[in-house]
Amino acid sequence: MILSSMTGFARATGTTGPVQWAWEVRAVNGRGLEVRLRVPNGYDAAGEVARTALQKTLARGQCQLSLTLSRPDTAPRIRINEALLADLAAAVARVPLPEGVAPATLDGLLGLRGVVEADEDASLDADALARDLADGVVRLVTDLVEARRAEGRQLKAIIEGQLAEMARLTRAAEACPARQPEAVRARLAATVSTLIAIGTLDPDRLHQEAVLLAAKADVREELDRLGAHLASAADLLGQGGPIGRKLDFLAQELGREANTLCAKAGDITLSRIGLDLKAVVEQFREQVQNVE
Repeated sequence: MILSSMTGFARATGTTGPVQWAWEVRAVNGRGLEVRLRVPNGYDAAGEVARTALQKTLARGQCQLSLTLSRPDTAPRIRINEALLADLAAAVARVPLPEGVAPATLDGLLGLRGVVEADEDASLDADALARDLADGVVRLVTDLVEARRAEGRQLKAIIEGQLAEMARLTRAAEACPARQPEAVRARLAATVSTLIAIGTLDPDRLHQEAVLLAAKADVREELDRLGAHLASAADLLGQGGPIGRKLDFLAQELGREANTLCAKAGDITLSRIGLDLKAVVEQFREQVQNVE
Protein backbone atom coordinates (compact mmCIF):
# COMPACT_ATOMS: atom_id res chain seq x y z
CA MET A 1 0.00 0.00 0.00
CA ILE A 2 0.99 3.62 -0.53
CA LEU A 3 2.07 5.93 2.27
CA SER A 4 -0.08 9.05 2.66
CA SER A 5 0.39 12.34 4.44
CA MET A 6 -2.43 13.85 6.45
CA THR A 7 -2.09 17.25 4.78
CA GLY A 8 -3.52 18.17 1.40
CA PHE A 9 -5.83 20.46 -0.54
CA ALA A 10 -8.35 19.81 -3.31
CA ARG A 11 -10.93 21.84 -5.23
CA ALA A 12 -13.67 20.74 -7.63
CA THR A 13 -15.74 23.26 -9.60
CA GLY A 14 -18.55 23.22 -12.11
CA THR A 15 -21.57 24.99 -13.54
CA THR A 16 -25.13 23.71 -13.51
CA GLY A 17 -27.60 25.95 -15.35
CA PRO A 18 -27.29 29.43 -13.84
CA VAL A 19 -25.34 28.21 -10.79
CA GLN A 20 -21.57 28.05 -10.43
CA TRP A 21 -20.44 25.80 -7.58
CA ALA A 22 -17.15 24.90 -5.95
CA TRP A 23 -16.17 22.24 -3.43
CA GLU A 24 -13.03 22.82 -1.36
CA VAL A 25 -11.34 20.65 1.24
CA ARG A 26 -8.26 21.38 3.32
CA ALA A 27 -6.72 18.56 5.37
CA VAL A 28 -4.15 18.91 8.16
CA ASN A 29 -2.73 16.67 10.89
CA GLY A 30 -5.03 15.19 13.52
CA ARG A 31 -5.01 12.37 16.05
CA GLY A 32 -8.17 10.93 14.48
CA LEU A 33 -10.47 11.78 11.59
CA GLU A 34 -12.61 14.92 11.84
CA VAL A 35 -14.57 16.51 8.99
CA ARG A 36 -15.93 20.01 9.56
CA LEU A 37 -18.61 21.06 7.10
CA ARG A 38 -19.77 24.45 5.82
CA VAL A 39 -22.47 24.60 3.13
CA PRO A 40 -25.18 27.12 2.15
CA ASN A 41 -28.64 26.82 3.63
CA GLY A 42 -30.66 24.11 1.94
CA TYR A 43 -27.64 22.06 0.86
CA ASP A 44 -27.08 20.05 4.02
CA ALA A 45 -27.83 16.78 2.19
CA ALA A 46 -25.10 17.45 -0.38
CA GLY A 47 -22.72 18.31 2.44
CA GLU A 48 -23.43 15.05 4.24
CA VAL A 49 -22.77 13.12 1.02
CA ALA A 50 -19.36 14.81 0.82
CA ARG A 51 -18.63 14.25 4.51
CA THR A 52 -19.49 10.54 4.24
CA ALA A 53 -17.27 10.15 1.18
CA LEU A 54 -14.30 11.61 3.07
CA GLN A 55 -14.97 9.49 6.14
CA LYS A 56 -15.06 6.32 4.06
CA THR A 57 -11.81 7.17 2.27
CA LEU A 58 -9.54 8.74 4.91
CA ALA A 59 -8.24 7.27 8.16
CA ARG A 60 -6.84 10.34 9.95
CA GLY A 61 -6.65 14.12 9.67
CA GLN A 62 -8.71 17.24 10.28
CA CYS A 63 -10.64 18.27 7.16
CA GLN A 64 -12.32 21.62 6.46
CA LEU A 65 -14.95 20.96 3.78
CA SER A 66 -16.92 23.79 2.15
CA LEU A 67 -19.35 24.35 -0.70
CA THR A 68 -19.90 27.75 -2.34
CA LEU A 69 -22.63 28.64 -4.85
CA SER A 70 -22.98 31.72 -7.01
CA ARG A 71 -25.18 33.01 -9.84
CA PRO A 72 -23.09 35.61 -11.62
CA ASP A 73 -25.47 36.08 -14.57
CA THR A 74 -28.76 36.45 -12.72
CA ALA A 75 -29.88 38.78 -9.97
CA PRO A 76 -31.92 37.08 -7.23
CA ARG A 77 -35.59 38.00 -7.01
CA ILE A 78 -36.46 39.08 -3.49
CA ARG A 79 -39.86 38.28 -1.98
CA ILE A 80 -41.26 39.32 1.38
CA ASN A 81 -43.25 36.65 3.19
CA GLU A 82 -46.10 39.03 4.08
CA ALA A 83 -48.09 36.44 6.02
CA LEU A 84 -45.14 35.67 8.26
CA LEU A 85 -44.36 39.38 8.68
CA ALA A 86 -47.99 40.09 9.70
CA ASP A 87 -47.98 37.25 12.22
CA LEU A 88 -44.72 38.49 13.74
CA ALA A 89 -45.98 42.07 13.97
CA ALA A 90 -49.21 40.93 15.65
CA ALA A 91 -47.30 38.72 18.08
CA VAL A 92 -44.94 41.54 19.00
CA ALA A 93 -47.87 43.95 19.50
CA ARG A 94 -49.39 41.58 22.07
CA VAL A 95 -46.23 41.49 24.18
CA PRO A 96 -46.12 44.13 26.96
CA LEU A 97 -42.84 45.97 26.72
CA PRO A 98 -40.76 46.68 29.84
CA GLU A 99 -39.89 50.29 30.53
CA GLY A 100 -37.05 51.50 28.36
CA VAL A 101 -37.52 48.85 25.64
CA ALA A 102 -38.50 50.23 22.23
CA PRO A 103 -41.08 48.39 20.11
CA ALA A 104 -39.92 46.29 17.17
CA THR A 105 -39.31 48.20 13.93
CA LEU A 106 -39.96 47.07 10.39
CA ASP A 107 -36.27 46.75 9.52
CA GLY A 108 -35.79 44.58 12.59
CA LEU A 109 -38.63 42.26 11.60
CA LEU A 110 -37.35 42.08 8.02
CA GLY A 111 -34.01 40.88 9.34
CA LEU A 112 -35.56 37.77 10.87
CA ARG A 113 -34.94 34.49 9.13
CA GLY A 114 -37.65 33.56 6.61
CA VAL A 115 -39.26 36.98 6.32
CA VAL A 116 -37.25 38.02 3.26
CA GLU A 117 -36.75 35.21 0.76
CA ALA A 118 -34.95 34.86 -2.53
CA ASP A 119 -37.09 33.09 -5.11
CA GLU A 120 -35.46 30.14 -6.78
CA ASP A 121 -34.69 30.63 -10.44
CA ALA A 122 -37.17 28.61 -12.44
CA SER A 123 -34.38 27.65 -14.88
CA LEU A 124 -32.47 25.79 -12.18
CA ASP A 125 -32.86 22.02 -12.29
CA ALA A 126 -32.44 20.98 -8.65
CA ASP A 127 -31.99 17.32 -9.53
CA ALA A 128 -29.28 18.11 -12.05
CA LEU A 129 -27.50 20.30 -9.51
CA ALA A 130 -27.61 17.50 -6.91
CA ARG A 131 -26.10 15.05 -9.42
CA ASP A 132 -23.36 17.48 -10.43
CA LEU A 133 -22.50 18.23 -6.81
CA ALA A 134 -22.24 14.49 -6.10
CA ASP A 135 -19.96 14.05 -9.13
CA GLY A 136 -17.88 16.96 -7.86
CA VAL A 137 -17.47 15.21 -4.52
CA VAL A 138 -16.01 12.17 -6.30
CA ARG A 139 -13.44 14.35 -8.06
CA LEU A 140 -12.73 16.25 -4.86
CA VAL A 141 -11.99 13.14 -2.81
CA THR A 142 -9.88 11.62 -5.61
CA ASP A 143 -7.77 14.77 -5.90
CA LEU A 144 -7.34 15.04 -2.13
CA VAL A 145 -6.19 11.44 -1.88
CA GLU A 146 -3.66 12.00 -4.66
CA ALA A 147 -2.38 15.19 -3.00
CA ARG A 148 -1.88 13.35 0.29
CA ARG A 149 -0.16 10.45 -1.48
CA ALA A 150 2.18 12.81 -3.35
CA GLU A 151 3.31 14.30 -0.06
CA GLY A 152 3.42 10.80 1.42
CA ARG A 153 5.98 9.76 -1.21
CA GLN A 154 8.20 12.63 -0.16
CA LEU A 155 7.72 11.79 3.52
CA LYS A 156 8.64 8.17 2.89
CA ALA A 157 11.94 9.17 1.29
CA ILE A 158 12.77 11.43 4.26
CA ILE A 159 11.82 8.80 6.84
CA GLU A 160 13.80 6.10 5.06
CA GLY A 161 16.85 8.36 5.18
CA GLN A 162 16.36 8.92 8.91
CA LEU A 163 16.01 5.19 9.55
CA ALA A 164 19.22 4.57 7.61
CA GLU A 165 21.03 7.20 9.69
CA MET A 166 19.73 5.69 12.96
CA ALA A 167 20.88 2.26 11.80
CA ARG A 168 24.34 3.68 11.01
CA LEU A 169 24.61 5.28 14.45
CA THR A 170 23.47 2.03 16.11
CA ARG A 171 26.23 0.16 14.26
CA ALA A 172 28.70 2.86 15.29
CA ALA A 173 27.68 2.41 18.93
CA GLU A 174 28.01 -1.37 18.51
CA ALA A 175 31.54 -1.02 17.18
CA CYS A 176 32.60 1.77 19.55
CA PRO A 177 35.92 0.73 21.15
CA ALA A 178 34.78 2.24 24.45
CA ARG A 179 32.13 -0.46 24.95
CA GLN A 180 34.40 -3.41 24.26
CA PRO A 181 34.98 -5.62 27.34
CA GLU A 182 38.67 -4.78 27.50
CA ALA A 183 38.00 -1.03 27.56
CA VAL A 184 35.27 -1.36 30.20
CA ARG A 185 37.50 -3.58 32.30
CA ALA A 186 40.39 -1.12 32.07
CA ARG A 187 38.22 1.83 33.16
CA LEU A 188 36.80 -0.09 36.11
CA ALA A 189 40.22 -1.38 37.11
CA ALA A 190 41.61 2.13 37.11
CA THR A 191 38.70 3.35 39.25
CA VAL A 192 39.08 0.47 41.70
CA SER A 193 42.85 0.96 41.95
CA THR A 194 42.36 4.63 42.75
CA LEU A 195 39.85 3.85 45.50
CA ILE A 196 42.04 1.11 46.99
CA ALA A 197 44.96 3.49 47.09
CA ILE A 198 42.90 5.76 49.31
CA GLY A 199 42.80 2.90 51.79
CA THR A 200 39.33 3.50 53.20
CA LEU A 201 37.36 0.89 51.28
CA ASP A 202 37.39 -2.93 51.36
CA PRO A 203 38.94 -4.42 48.16
CA ASP A 204 36.44 -7.31 48.07
CA ARG A 205 33.51 -4.92 48.36
CA LEU A 206 35.00 -2.75 45.62
CA HIS A 207 35.27 -5.79 43.38
CA GLN A 208 31.59 -6.59 43.87
CA GLU A 209 30.60 -3.01 43.13
CA ALA A 210 32.76 -3.02 40.01
CA VAL A 211 30.94 -6.10 38.72
CA LEU A 212 27.58 -4.39 39.28
CA LEU A 213 28.76 -1.22 37.56
CA ALA A 214 30.00 -3.23 34.59
CA ALA A 215 26.60 -4.87 34.26
CA LYS A 216 24.79 -1.54 34.45
CA ALA A 217 27.12 0.02 31.90
CA ASP A 218 26.43 -2.70 29.32
CA VAL A 219 24.29 -1.29 26.47
CA ARG A 220 23.82 -4.61 24.68
CA GLU A 221 20.07 -4.69 25.39
CA GLU A 222 19.56 -1.10 24.24
CA LEU A 223 21.38 -1.77 20.98
CA ASP A 224 19.31 -4.92 20.37
CA ARG A 225 16.07 -3.07 20.98
CA LEU A 226 17.15 -0.20 18.74
CA GLY A 227 17.78 -2.69 15.96
CA ALA A 228 14.40 -4.35 16.51
CA HIS A 229 12.52 -1.03 16.48
CA LEU A 230 14.30 0.09 13.31
CA ALA A 231 13.42 -3.18 11.60
CA SER A 232 9.77 -2.79 12.62
CA ALA A 233 9.67 0.76 11.24
CA ALA A 234 11.17 -0.39 7.94
CA ASP A 235 8.55 -3.18 7.71
CA LEU A 236 5.76 -0.68 8.31
CA LEU A 237 7.04 1.60 5.55
CA GLY A 238 7.01 -1.38 3.22
CA GLN A 239 3.40 -2.14 4.12
CA GLY A 240 2.17 1.45 3.69
CA GLY A 241 -1.40 2.43 4.52
CA PRO A 242 -2.48 4.27 7.69
CA ILE A 243 0.62 3.50 9.78
CA GLY A 244 1.20 6.92 11.35
CA ARG A 245 0.20 5.93 14.89
CA LYS A 246 2.42 2.84 14.85
CA LEU A 247 5.37 4.87 13.62
CA ASP A 248 4.71 7.44 16.33
CA PHE A 249 4.84 4.68 18.96
CA LEU A 250 8.14 3.39 17.55
CA ALA A 251 9.53 6.94 17.65
CA GLN A 252 8.79 7.04 21.39
CA GLU A 253 10.49 3.68 21.92
CA LEU A 254 13.53 4.69 19.88
CA GLY A 255 13.80 7.86 21.95
CA ARG A 256 13.64 5.85 25.17
CA GLU A 257 16.48 3.55 24.07
CA ALA A 258 18.59 6.47 22.87
CA ASN A 259 18.16 8.20 26.24
CA THR A 260 19.21 5.05 28.09
CA LEU A 261 22.21 4.64 25.81
CA CYS A 262 23.35 8.17 26.66
CA ALA A 263 22.78 7.58 30.38
CA LYS A 264 24.87 4.40 30.37
CA ALA A 265 27.66 5.71 28.15
CA GLY A 266 30.87 5.81 30.15
CA ASP A 267 32.89 7.28 27.33
CA ILE A 268 32.72 10.58 25.46
CA THR A 269 32.70 8.87 22.05
CA LEU A 270 29.76 6.64 22.89
CA SER A 271 28.01 9.57 24.52
CA ARG A 272 28.33 11.63 21.34
CA ILE A 273 26.93 8.78 19.27
CA GLY A 274 23.97 8.60 21.66
CA LEU A 275 23.34 12.35 21.39
CA ASP A 276 23.48 12.20 17.59
CA LEU A 277 21.04 9.30 17.70
CA LYS A 278 18.65 11.27 19.92
CA ALA A 279 18.71 14.16 17.45
CA VAL A 280 17.80 11.91 14.51
CA VAL A 281 15.08 10.18 16.53
CA GLU A 282 13.52 13.58 17.27
CA GLN A 283 13.59 14.46 13.56
CA PHE A 284 11.99 11.09 12.81
CA ARG A 285 9.28 11.73 15.41
CA GLU A 286 8.43 15.10 13.85
CA GLN A 287 8.10 13.60 10.38
CA VAL A 288 5.91 10.66 11.36
CA GLN A 289 3.46 13.12 12.94
CA ASN A 290 2.47 13.93 9.35
CA VAL A 291 1.82 10.32 8.29
CA GLU A 292 -1.80 9.16 8.06
